[in-house]
Amino acid sequence: QVRLVESGGGLVQAGGSLRLSCAPSGSIFSINDMGWYRQAPGKQRELVAQISSGMITNYVDAVKGRFTISRDNAKNTVYLQMNSLKPEDTGVYYCNALIKLSRSSNHYTHWGQGTQVTVSS
Repeated sequence: QVRLVESGGGLVQAGGSLRLSCAPSGSIFSINDMGWYRQAPGKQRELVAQISSGMITNYVDAVKGRFTISRDNAKNTVYLQMNSLKPEDTGVYYCNALIKLSRSSNHYTHWGQGTQVTVSS
């Protein structure tokens, strides 16, 4: 069973930076879109940023100009560089990816277990 494994969360002061990473734990055939979602306490999970296999990116307005999503296709890894962090960025950040496990399979959505990001004021 393939899992997405995230790393890089933590506690940071407002104005600081963090870099999240996410990669599948086992062997896969290919990955299509990858993205990061977040869920703040008492709120629904929301899309933060997406990146296609062709490197086209999309951001929620609240993080434009502060966050950068990127991917290394050779390593099957997606990154989220978060700069100028604000207390409202606090939440659990989840990695998401459309993964094809074998040549004959379809792409299916996989989720990571989540990593906590806490921004203090």
